[in-house]
Amino acid sequence: QVQLVESGGGLVQPGGSLRLSCAASGSIFSIDTMGWYRQTSGKGRELVATISSGPSTDYADSVKGRFTVSRGNAENTVYLQMNSLKPEDTAVYYCYAYLRRQGLTYFRNYWGQGTQVTVAS
Repeated sequence: QVQLVESGGGLVQPGGSLRLSCAASGSIFSIDTMGWYRQTSGKGRELVATISSGPSTDYADSVKGRFTVSRGNAENTVYLQMNSLKPEDTAVYYCYAYLRRQGLTYFRNYWGQGTQVTVAS
């Protein structure tokens, strides 16, 4: 089994900051890429930021210059530092990891349960 557990969501005023964390655990052989998506009601899941094992990063245009994605020293954790938050950043944020489980030969995506971020005054 593999689990991804997120933390750090909440309510913040416009212009404020939040830091999301996600830790992957279980029978993991190797993690290639980790990152964050977000979803609002009535919309599909949108890529926010990703970071590979390289590491190389990629961001949605809407968050460039405001959000920073990073990996922890243990390599099974990923963070999303969100600054200058806007009301349109309000969404459920999902962590994901593209990883290979022990005993298997292929990589696939695993997802966290999601954490709510609300930006409002």
